[in-house]
Amino acid sequence: MNGPALGVVTAVLLFPSALLPAPAASGDSPGPAGGTTARTDPVGSVPEPEVRCSFTDDRLDEVSGLAARDGDVYAVNDGGTRVEVFVLDDACAVRDVLRHPIDPYDVEDLALGPDGTLWLGDTGDNRRRRETVALHAVPRGDAGATLYRLTYPDGPHDAEALVVDEQGVPHIITKDVLGASSVYRPAGPLAAPGPTPLEEVGTVSHSPTDTPGGPVGTLGSTLITGAALARDGSVLAVRTYTDAYLYPVDDGDLPAALEREPVRVPLPDEEQGESLAFTDDGDLVSVSEGVGSPLRVVPDAATLARAPASDDATDPAPVPRSRSGTRPEDTGSGGRADTASDGTGESGLATLPGVLVALGLAAVVMAGLGRLRRR
Repeated sequence: MNGPALGVVTAVLLFPSALLPAPAASGDSPGPAGGTTARTDPVGSVPEPEVRCSFTDDRLDEVSGLAARDGDVYAVNDGGTRVEVFVLDDACAVRDVLRHPIDPYDVEDLALGPDGTLWLGDTGDNRRRRETVALHAVPRGDAGATLYRLTYPDGPHDAEALVVDEQGVPHIITKDVLGASSVYRPAGPLAAPGPTPLEEVGTVSHSPTDTPGGPVGTLGSTLITGAALARDGSVLAVRTYTDAYLYPVDDGDLPAALEREPVRVPLPDEEQGESLAFTDDGDLVSVSEGVGSPLRVVPDAATLARAPASDDATDPAPVPRSRSGTRPEDTGSGGRADTASDGTGESGLATLPGVLVALGLAAVVMAGLGRLRRR
């Protein structure tokens, strides 16, 4: 990281309020941010993460994605010169490695398809210069991996979250410093190697919290770094460096689920928390990058999103979306009113001056968020 970038990141660490509104306290609900508000549940109703074991194998030094199925935990690292998926036992020891010669660019997440296929999200792009991103589909057996290249409709994005719905359709969630992150999925059937065009189908964002952890202070509590879907498809989890957000899913519609009210689950003290997965029975597992990092479990997390809110048994209805991602307010035929004209929009930034400052700093902040990749 160069001197100016380091200075900016230091300023964000010391004075996060210059860019963001006051964080929500641990027992409170974050305020509106891009259409979602985390639910306030009674104190003690959200279990704290429990340590199961630790990733002590030197090969697990930059774990960026997790998946779990049939008692096994799967992990992938950032970077590398070939596709590698580590298969872990109950003690976090590596018992197998699924290897394929495809050379990835920057693997940032791992997702499980409904048929058990492991999907590697090769979507990292810190400098936003990739013409295509990629997915690598890896069967849990010995069959070869399949490469699918993808193109965004609106230029490059950095993305660290991937989830595959019950129909086997992958969804990519971008990592944005300002405003809402975008949700993309293939506009048609995947072609190997492609490229297949993506379409934007939704947005999601969260207000800052005071959960400790992450590499960039309060700012890290808003940056999306991973996602996971419960095995039965009923709950979608999206995480930041510090918290997980659980969304109830109806009829398999993930973009619509992200318009609903989530339950926030703090994941404190993960220095570089980018990984998230559901076990078969609905436990939520997470881990930070770094050798020796503990694998932590939030028991029965999926039931938290399925339960009614403590102060209102009726969840707000999801905003309908078409396949193209169009919402009512986009068409001018109803929906929410546009509130951005006074400089206090849905991005969560408190004032227009804060937005202007943040815009000037966003590029170098993002350069300092992740380690520069090998390319």
